[in-house]
Amino acid sequence: MTTRNSTQHFGCTIVGGGIHGTYLAQRLLEDAPFDRAAVCILEPHARLLDSFREKATACGMEALRSTFVHHVGTEPFGLERFAEATDRENELVPTVDYPPRPSLDLFLDYSEHVIEQKELDSLHRQTTVNGIHEHPDGTGLRLETTAGPIDTDHCVLAIGHGGQYRWPDWANTLDDAEHVWEGFDPDRSVDRTIVVGGGITAAQLACELSETQSVALLSRHPLEWEVSEADPPWINWSHVEQNLHVHPPGSSERFEVISDARHTATVPPSLYTELKNRIDGGALTLAQGAVDAATDEGESVRLSLDHGLQLLGDRVVLATGFESVFDHPFVDRITNELDLGRGYRGMPVLDDETLVWQCEDGRFVPLYVSGALALGTVGPYAPNIPGARRAADRITAAITGRLRRSEADGTSGVMHETEVSD
Repeated sequence: MTTRNSTQHFGCTIVGGGIHGTYLAQRLLEDAPFDRAAVCILEPHARLLDSFREKATACGMEALRSTFVHHVGTEPFGLERFAEATDRENELVPTVDYPPRPSLDLFLDYSEHVIEQKELDSLHRQTTVNGIHEHPDGTGLRLETTAGPIDTDHCVLAIGHGGQYRWPDWANTLDDAEHVWEGFDPDRSVDRTIVVGGGITAAQLACELSETQSVALLSRHPLEWEVSEADPPWINWSHVEQNLHVHPPGSSERFEVISDARHTATVPPSLYTELKNRIDGGALTLAQGAVDAATDEGESVRLSLDHGLQLLGDRVVLATGFESVFDHPFVDRITNELDLGRGYRGMPVLDDETLVWQCEDGRFVPLYVSGALALGTVGPYAPNIPGARRAADRITAAITGRLRRSEADGTSGVMHETEVSD
């Protein structure tokens, strides 16, 4: 870090301290010409990965859906070696027709090990970014944060889904409805909970709660079973290029390819036995249908479904996912401020090779994207751990290339150009 007119100044600033931001910071330190003082992570939580920890714990996650080679470290087999060194190989969960998956505890402990070993906490500034605009002197960007302005030569958005959760309209009328990731108290003493959702989070939560209470799991469709978030070939960049990049950036065609490829609202077969045991034991029931009406009845909640069935419970817990990050107010603000390109349904228009967010007028600003915002370029795994790796490959190479070119031609490396990638 340096100062510029009393403002903190960094070579690269990462907005978001989740899995994507934590992984990318390591790649920048290892593969780009930055020293530690030049990189920072802006994250409102007290610790890196806190948001992930909270969400995983709230829904009762026991093991990750991703395999043991997908984690926050830069060594592919680092988690496996950590398990061996700590005598925790039994926490690499066998999976039929799929590599072993780490338990949540193993994944989090290894993540803490990586953060401690690489001193990543020293890069973390606990603050919230409210706006991003071009620096007044024409080089780099200025980030407006709750801790004051920060100047940066390069900025990476790694904001995940942005903390906006999907609430069905009918749930807004209920006093006793809550979202699993927003104010939900798993330890609250109730006799019966209605869990709403048809994906992995809903299934995990239903299994967890049914250990201590009666649970109804309500989904709009029959449960669908998929091992991973998308078919494995989508992890490979060549597959993304051949099947996604053949369509124009930001186009409806890309959106449709992504929508078809993502296994949204599906449950991995690894949960099948646990769900079946809970159902056979009488603690869990499955219901299918759309909610026509939802009413508070004293201490209870009644859901009336479109086919006549009624569900009664002490509370409703929504596991209905996120709103699209494309519609996030923060995304809208920076789009308007920087005149960034957006396509179908607000999809960012990114350069396919560098993940730079392109401006409407063709000029260059050093703003890169990782995570759900990069779905239209990185592909269906963009929000997940494999997507963090693919995005970091491109962003690290792009920033390194700019810095080396700037050294060669004697420029600052942050000049606003019209050419985005070579």
